[in-house]
Amino acid sequence: MNKVFPQGENDYTAAGPKAHPGGEAGCGPLCCSCRRACLSASLLFLLATLAALIALVTILGLPSRTPGVQACITLTNRTGFLCHDQRSCIPASGVCDGVRTCTHGEDEDESLCRDVPQSLPRFLVAHCGDPASWIYSDQKCDGTNNCGDCSDELSPVTVCPPCGPGWWHCPSTFFKYCDCIPRRLCRDHVQHCSDWSDEYACPGP
Repeated sequence: MNKVFPQGENDYTAAGPKAHPGGEAGCGPLCCSCRRACLSASLLFLLATLAALIALVTILGLPSRTPGVQACITLTNRTGFLCHDQRSCIPASGVCDGVRTCTHGEDEDESLCRDVPQSLPRFLVAHCGDPASWIYSDQKCDGTNNCGDCSDELSPVTVCPPCGPGWWHCPSTFFKYCDCIPRRLCRDHVQHCSDWSDEYACPGP
């Protein structure tokens, strides 16, 4: 005959959820692994988004210092500033000159004119041979010595087309001009070219 041993109170096990090693009550190893996987996926998504934004900025460049400012070509085929009415195109040199040319005065806006030329859009500015000097982009290759050293008219700083039909090519004796003078100055009994060609070869206006 088998002997039966009575069970005491100390041998009773309470019913209820068991705690699993390495996890919370009610959360098995599989559940906790899923949580860690979700957290890792979220972090990777944020990092990928940040990398995409950085790449986009690198490709497209930073936003313009003066959002909404647009370039245009004037009736004289020079670089211009497009007013907000999207119709009026004023010369680049008409921006921040103290005169409100655009209907709403945006050509004299504080954001444009607070620290000229640094506050101007790049398309409005041209640099001279002297890095400390600058001119408006529509003053380049206009036949006039705007930089003071003719670097806005002559190579290697600037490459300009030949003298236009209203100009005579010669080395000018006047500070105002470089290698072209207006034809209206020809045959006026005043030497404007170092070789006198304005008086003897230029056919005049």
